[in-house]
Amino acid sequence: MKRGYSFDELAIVPGNTTRNPEQVEVSFRLKDFVFSIPVWAAAMDSVVDPDFASLMHDMGGLGVLNLEGINARYEHPESVLEEIACAPDDKSTLMLQKVYAEPIKENLIGERIRDIKARGSICAVSITPQNAKRLSPLACEAGADMIVAQSTVTTARHISKSYRGLIFSELCASLKVPVVVGNCVSHDCALELMREGVWGILVGVGPGAACTTREVLGIGVPQATATMDCAAARDKYVKETGRYVAIITDGGIQKSDDLCKAFACGADAVMLGAILAQAEEAPGRGYHWGMSTPHPNLPRGARVQVGTYGSLRQILFGPTSDNLGRQNLIGALKTCMGLCGAANLQGMHHAELIIAPAIKTEGKYLQLKHQGE
Repeated sequence: MKRGYSFDELAIVPGNTTRNPEQVEVSFRLKDFVFSIPVWAAAMDSVVDPDFASLMHDMGGLGVLNLEGINARYEHPESVLEEIACAPDDKSTLMLQKVYAEPIKENLIGERIRDIKARGSICAVSITPQNAKRLSPLACEAGADMIVAQSTVTTARHISKSYRGLIFSELCASLKVPVVVGNCVSHDCALELMREGVWGILVGVGPGAACTTREVLGIGVPQATATMDCAAARDKYVKETGRYVAIITDGGIQKSDDLCKAFACGADAVMLGAILAQAEEAPGRGYHWGMSTPHPNLPRGARVQVGTYGSLRQILFGPTSDNLGRQNLIGALKTCMGLCGAANLQGMHHAELIIAPAIKTEGKYLQLKHQGE
C-alpha cells in the first residue's frame, strides 16, 4: 500500500543559493497563452462570473467560467446568488439542487462569453465531459479561448453501455482552442490524457474546502502526492514527445504555504476556489460551494461560509497585515522562490522537500498558548 502525503506533512528546504524575490519570474505558459501569475480561479459559481473573470485577467491570471452554472441558467443570476447566500444551513443543499434544476440556456452561453471577450479578457469556460460535445462548439463560436472539460474524476477511457463516451483526442482535434481536462490524481491517468492531445491537466480529487467527495465516495489522493505523480507523468511525456502539458493543482490550497509547496511538488499553476471566494468582488457573497454540491442524486459538497477577507488585489498581491498566509499569495511565492534560489517556476520543481508533519507547530509554544486562550 502506497503512502500519500498532503501539503501539511511537507516542508520545503531552503536552497544553497538565494535570490532577490523581485528578480524571480512567476509567469506561466499554456500553449500560446502566457499568464503573468500562475493562478486560475476555479470554475465555481461562488468564485467566477464574467466580472470576476475579467478582473482575474487584469491581475494577470485566469478565471474559468462554469458554463453549466448559474450564469448559463438564469438571465439575472444576481438574485439567485442572493437567495443562495440567504438560505439557512440546513436547507442550503436542497436550495442548490432546486436552483441547478433550471435548464441550461444556450443563448446565455454566448452572451456570457461575449461579455468577457468584450472587455478584452481571455475567456476560459468549464464544461462537464458529458456535455462537452454539445456545448464546446457553441462556446468556441461565441469566442471562448480555452475549453476546460472537468468532472470529479476524468479518464481517457470511459466504459458505458448507454452512450459513446467523450473521446478527448476527437474533441482536441475538432476544436481550434486548447483543451484542459480534469480532474485526475495518478501518473498513468495523467499520461493517458496527455497522449489524447490536451494542453493542461487539473490535479485533485476531493481536497477542496467545499468538496465532500472523500466523505461520500471514499476516493482521493493527498494533494502533494497527486501533484508529484502527475508532474512525473508530464516530465516523462515531454521527454517522449517534446510537448509540454501543464500541471495545474486544483484544491487543497488553504494558504500561501500550500501554494508554494504545490510548485515544489511540480505544479505549473494552481487553481484556487475558497481563497478567492473570500474576495470582495467574488459573486458568492461570502459563501462557497463546489460543482458537485447541487448534484440531484448524490451531492458531494457543502455550502461553506468563507467570509469576505479583502479585495482580490490584496489576496493576490497585498498589501496586507495578515501574518497567516491568507493574503499576498504572489508575494509569498516570490519570497519562497528567492529563498530556494529558483529563478522561475520550473526551478521550483527542483526544490528539495522533506516529510515534516510537525513543521508548523515546532517551537510555536507561545503562539499555540495564545490561540488556546
